[in-house]
Amino acid sequence: MFPCQVVDNRRKRRSLLRKADDIGPIRAKDHLVKNEEEHPLTTTTEIAEKIASEHGLTKVQSKAVVESVLAAISAASVSGNETSLPGFGKFKVKATPEREARNPATGATIKVAAARKLSFVPAKALKDALNK
Repeated sequence: MFPCQVVDNRRKRRSLLRKADDIGPIRAKDHLVKNEEEHPLTTTTEIAEKIASEHGLTKVQSKAVVESVLAAISAASVSGNETSLPGFGKFKVKATPEREARNPATGATIKVAAARKLSFVPAKALKDALNK
């Protein structure tokens, strides 16, 4: 296959995917969020805008604050430390051991490497607020 054919196939695939999105395909996550107006996503920019309006900061300053908080949480996680935010929850690093898994298509056994993952445990106050 020539490289130009690969590019053309990718373009065709993208256009088909766009058409499929116009039709409204059923995705696994559709049952979770039925309507974005009911459950809007929150971004770091939206959080920064809210902080700016509540505390009289500029959007640039509040965005820097949000990014520095996230960077501190990330740095602590990379070093293996737990980050606790009272009233919100804890970010913990958990180690997953190496394990064997199966490829569902072929049935072949493969090894999955050991890894570390970041988990979040909500505080009791947050759990109670969610389950009101």
